[in-house]
Amino acid sequence: MQRRNFIKTTGLVTAGVSMAGTLSAHQQQITNALPHWRGFNLLDYFSPARGSNSNGSTEEDFKWMADWGFNFVRIPMAYPRYIKFDPTKDITPDDVMNFDEKEVDNIQQLVDKANKNGLHVSLNLHRAPGFCVNAGFNEPYNLWQDEKAQEAFYAHWGMWAKRFASYSNKQISFDLVNEPCTRQDMNDQFSRRGPIPAALYRKVAKTALETIRSHNPNHLVVADGNNVGADVIPEIFDLEIGQSCRGYYPHYVSHYRAPWVWENPDDAPMPVWPGEIDGKNFSRETIEEFYKPWIDAVKNGVGVHCGECGCWRETPHDVFLSWFGDVLSVLAENKIGFALWNFRGDFGLLDSGRKDIEYEDWHGHKLDRKLLDLLQKY
Repeated sequence: MQRRNFIKTTGLVTAGVSMAGTLSAHQQQITNALPHWRGFNLLDYFSPARGSNSNGSTEEDFKWMADWGFNFVRIPMAYPRYIKFDPTKDITPDDVMNFDEKEVDNIQQLVDKANKNGLHVSLNLHRAPGFCVNAGFNEPYNLWQDEKAQEAFYAHWGMWAKRFASYSNKQISFDLVNEPCTRQDMNDQFSRRGPIPAALYRKVAKTALETIRSHNPNHLVVADGNNVGADVIPEIFDLEIGQSCRGYYPHYVSHYRAPWVWENPDDAPMPVWPGEIDGKNFSRETIEEFYKPWIDAVKNGVGVHCGECGCWRETPHDVFLSWFGDVLSVLAENKIGFALWNFRGDFGLLDSGRKDIEYEDWHGHKLDRKLLDLLQKY
């Protein structure tokens, strides 16, 4: 990566960034080429099913985020939400390129609402043509195997880059594809998966970058870590692309009894923190070890952000907060920002449905005040 040029291009390393407390000498020595973005994932366009954003983000949501001191939202999108096709039939390659301008306009309006409240927006393809980390929607091809799927992937990013060509990278960035990995069977959530071959991931990321930059040479682009977001991608260190890690380690804590992770949720061992789970010992030190490759990337000039983090509602709340405090502190000490999954919902700050806490009433919503206090600390 051309480090100085990338930092100059983002123009955001220090702008609008603040943290509670005094920075340690260690923190003062670290410069992350991406800003210290702190915020939330918004699930308005997460599901491929039409009409599934009836509980979408509101002007009040964005105002509350800004008032609470946050500066970032990530919008993970399923591409079937903004194309025209017959939902009673399997989607076809021809359908994939049939953009629905009305829905594209709606997404742009969502971005504008966030920007209006001073929030940076990361636009992400959670379900890209030919790939999603989650099964449950029949894809007409495979992004990592089929050239036509890759061409569609570039075309989608070209469309979004053109739509937002006049937006600065203080307003928007583009997160290429959520949690890339190979999967033995795209329609089986529990089929074998693994990392994308390095040369292939580089080819797809580089071509997408070039496509996006053809509409605005300053567009800011981020790639999720390989192997479901877990692994740094050294193969693209020379490109002007930031990288996005995850805050879900260990999954025993973050995804306790989650049915899309555990084929039989009763098999999930009870989480503790710190301590032993499933015969393995976990602590803040194991979190530091997990993030060491990402921290080293930051120290070597790569922009890093944690695009998703948090804990599903079944994890005991005291365990969640103890673990999450360690995750956030390790990230913050290394100038790595975060985005909680999600704002309102099962992982969220509001209306999470947890059964073991006392909520605070917040304008008709149920606020997890302890979680908010923890997020504001970092």
